[in-house]
Amino acid sequence: MSIDITMRGPLFDGRATRAADRACDDARDDVAAYAEERVLMGTAASFKTRTPYYETRVTTERVSGDVSLVHDQGVIYGPWLEGVGSRNAPVTRFAGYHFWRAAKQAVAARGPQIAEAAVRRHLPEMGG
Repeated sequence: MSIDITMRGPLFDGRATRAADRACDDARDDVAAYAEERVLMGTAASFKTRTPYYETRVTTERVSGDVSLVHDQGVIYGPWLEGVGSRNAPVTRFAGYHFWRAAKQAVAARGPQIAEAAVRRHLPEMGG
């Protein structure tokens, strides 16, 4: 008596692994895009007279396979706008806009849902 076992499907032929990798990439990209969007919404709501320079410097950069960084490319007055510069209160009355802090809090609150949606989009490819 002999038993033949044939294993096939997404889990065994590598499709599930590739789909999981794509899901992770999409989740990282979606969360980073949301973070950048929140920063730009904060600048739009905070700045009385909008000039495009600072807003055009806000960008998302993939720094490694697992990490994307949203930043202002080191704009010299970025810390002052945020309220963490050496020339903010108590030196001057300007306490900052805190749009980066607000974006970070929004991403912390909404990031898991955004990542879950990205994973759900790839579940059919994983056989789920």
